[in-house]
Amino acid sequence: MDAYSITSGSHLKERSALQFILDERRRAALAEVDNAKFSWFHVKVCLVCAIGFFTDAYDIFAINIGAQMIGYVYGKGTPGKLDSNTQDLGIKVATPVGTLVGQLAFGWLADVVGRKRMYGVELMIIIVGTFAQALAGSGHAVSIVGVLIVWRFLTGIGIGGDYPLSATIASEFAAKKIRGKMMTFVFTAQGWGNFTATLVALVVVQAYKQKIINDPSVNELNHVDFMWRILIGVGCIPACLGLYFRLSLPETPRFTMDIERNVLQAADDIRAANSGGSFHRDPDAIVQRADAPRASWRDFRAYFSKWENLKILLGTSYSWFALDIAFYGLGLNSSVILTAIGFGSPSNTKTTLGIYQALFNVCVGNLIFSAAGLIPGYYATFFLIDSWGRKPIQLMGFSVLTVLFVIMGFAYDKLVATTAGTNTFVFLYCLANFFQNFGPNTTTFIIPGEIYPTRYRSTAHGISAASGKLGAIIAQVGFSQLVNIGGTNKFIPHILEILAFFMLTGVFSTLLLPETKKLSLEELSNENQDGFIRGPVTHIEMQDGVYVGKAPE
Repeated sequence: MDAYSITSGSHLKERSALQFILDERRRAALAEVDNAKFSWFHVKVCLVCAIGFFTDAYDIFAINIGAQMIGYVYGKGTPGKLDSNTQDLGIKVATPVGTLVGQLAFGWLADVVGRKRMYGVELMIIIVGTFAQALAGSGHAVSIVGVLIVWRFLTGIGIGGDYPLSATIASEFAAKKIRGKMMTFVFTAQGWGNFTATLVALVVVQAYKQKIINDPSVNELNHVDFMWRILIGVGCIPACLGLYFRLSLPETPRFTMDIERNVLQAADDIRAANSGGSFHRDPDAIVQRADAPRASWRDFRAYFSKWENLKILLGTSYSWFALDIAFYGLGLNSSVILTAIGFGSPSNTKTTLGIYQALFNVCVGNLIFSAAGLIPGYYATFFLIDSWGRKPIQLMGFSVLTVLFVIMGFAYDKLVATTAGTNTFVFLYCLANFFQNFGPNTTTFIIPGEIYPTRYRSTAHGISAASGKLGAIIAQVGFSQLVNIGGTNKFIPHILEILAFFMLTGVFSTLLLPETKKLSLEELSNENQDGFIRGPVTHIEMQDGVYVGKAPE
């Protein structure tokens, strides 16, 4: 190893001057990002990030109806169900398990190798996994359920990667006055993905149902096998459309500045973004690396060992955990609940036409849940997030959800005993969907993307999101194992009561979090920004034929 030092006494004044210059340029560059006017570049960032969330939600929630279709084709017992709860559970829980892995892995990788380098990789995984699901078949060694579980797990890894990447990229490009709206816009795509999956299912079911009506002599379910494959396969289309734009998105200026420590290049990138110009990086340009805090296991422990930082990680993680127990526990089982309460069920599901009618009614019910609750909730958050704030919305959401689940759980038997009561239950269910999204489902995504320092922002968001998916897995496993205690779907009211308890605990975890509205990401990081850059790199070593800069120990 060859090494030389430029820290001789004659260079001390030069180092001090360079430190001041780099620190001031960093401050000026950050101020330019934080105070930028809303531009077409911001629109591009929102759309590019949102298309991934649209695809994620489509793939996750399409299986809600798809599993019932698969049950009609491959189940040999109860119509619309696979041969065991374990198979149904495996198909539904495989994606959340993969998502948990993807959130942790991609969250860490985005902080290590860069947001841009990882952005698009997760979408490629989603495309391959989704296409493979649509073509899945069975053989002597493995059933179609086993094949689907494997591919849904791999798809989940790609979906998981989208959470920390999209949140981090949207927050790091956003001006502080509109950051909440930009991140909420990205997240609203989840509602539209859910809605579109249900709408596609409705169109496909109606199209094949019409064939049966035109020819009543037909009495087979082969067409249902086409239906679920079309439903899942359509999820590839938005992913393919968004792939190019993801690969063309530039690196975020905060990553360039604080992790690559290239302040001058970051300043150029910010000017290009604000002016609508093209981004250019000269590979032969001389780079002046800044001496700034660097990510390491030692630094990570030092940062999160402080209670002021640890309590935030606990708050974002547990709040997401509690929320996803309800959001996915119900979201992936809304078809089961609709069937249990007899909402629009046909009188005869033993005939082919009756089966198509049952699927049609389930699609209509899910469409009502989505249009009446999910999507309006997202937009209520969108319009109030930067004025009311994140913490009040999250506290309000958890509080209202606690009350709604208490009512639906303890009054369940009386509500579903009559047609009017059933309609009231559906209304309360829609309200729950509304306040999940006008509440913690949106804010648990936003806050972790804002509140951590740049070098750990994606990692900490991934940890928080993975905690949420752990809640989703527990909820799905719990729902599957508990729902039929005492008889088919008899335990549903008690499940709703359990969800009320978790919503109440979410109120207390929210109290650990500060308000983040209209504050810069650096103000929220709990790190002193005065002298954040300690100077330029002053020691250069040759390692494996490459010069690398190091600050003095």
